[in-house]
Amino acid sequence: MPPSFSRRALLQAGAAIGAWPLFAHAQGAWPGKPVHLVVPFPPGGTTDYVTRLVGTELGKSLGQPVIVDNKPGAGTVIGVDYVAKSAPDGGSFVTVANSFCANATLVKKLPYDTLRDLRPVALMG
Repeated sequence: MPPSFSRRALLQAGAAIGAWPLFAHAQGAWPGKPVHLVVPFPPGGTTDYVTRLVGTELGKSLGQPVIVDNKPGAGTVIGVDYVAKSAPDGGSFVTVANSFCANATLVKKLPYDTLRDLRPVALMG
């Protein structure tokens, strides 16, 4: 026996299919502005050097400027806090090293939550 459809069910299905594009979210191409790489160490160190190399190649690949900014101090807390409190638009990244992992146990009260405010993106070296 072939399935039977009521006129009401067909109208509801048509309305649902027609309304589907209303729930789509349009997004522009990423990144829409310069990418910001923060190095929580002084200029001239290994982390700074590697970040600048990666930033140069990333800029060529994305076709957007990549800004490398050094924010040293407090065992990476200042630079990491800067990125943790930046706009969550995917345009700010921080390059960290081993001291970042130790800060959660060594520093009594960090101004950011390591697990909630930050996400690992890539391993460089």
